[in-house]
Amino acid sequence: MTEPQVLHLYISSGHNFFGHTGRPPSGNETVEVSSIRCVAGKGIEGDRFFSYKPNYKGQITFFAAEIYESLARQLRVNDKAPSVFRRNVITRGVDLNELIGAQFRIQDVLFEGTEECRPCYWMNEAFHPEAEQMLRGHGGLRARILTDGPISVQ
Repeated sequence: MTEPQVLHLYISSGHNFFGHTGRPPSGNETVEVSSIRCVAGKGIEGDRFFSYKPNYKGQITFFAAEIYESLARQLRVNDKAPSVFRRNVITRGVDLNELIGAQFRIQDVLFEGTEECRPCYWMNEAFHPEAEQMLRGHGGLRARILTDGPISVQ
């Protein structure tokens, strides 16, 4: 497998949508950073899911720039950054669905892909009213972090 290119990295100290069903989203900012520190079995230092629960399958999330660009083009959205999807790592050059159930490395960190990071109805509010439907099967990747280390934008 070709190692994916890391285009953007995001963290947020709190949840905006997770656990807010039936309520308005919170206002926790998604912050773009140049590097993150991954901690095996825990998540990303400074992120809302750090030490969320033991063996959590979404310690880190990935989203493909190719999917974001295609969606933006199809829906004619040119004023929303990929940060609105609240995934941690925006990649280029790999089909993230192929990493479900596989171990893979980005820079010096080893991950295990656990499942699709399924799109939800909040994406209709954050990006476009048709986003959730169009992203089904392409919502990104949830993964466990298997080794400690930094990841930087390339």
